Amino acid sequence: MKTRLIQIGNSRGIRIPKAMVEAARLDEPLRLRVVDSGLLIERVNEPRAGWADAARELADRGDGGLLDDPVPAAFDESEWEWK
Repeated sequence: MKTRLIQIGNSRGIRIPKAMVEAARLDEPLRLRVVDSGLLIERVNEPRAGWADAARELADRGDGGLLDDPVPAAFDESEWEWK
């Protein structure tokens, strides 16, 4: 697809069709990088985004515990000093 740069105040921009935004799963924030062939627009990958909210929801439901009971090991007895 070809497009043109448009004037936006003192900057320049492009219009990205909705179908392309959805296909690329673009959301805010975005990262812009200069690459050899031009400009790259990419999603900012935040792998732990939403974890705090999910943990709060689990705690509110009473499901915030461990999945398995802790299993003591020899390492716990000889290598650690619990205070």
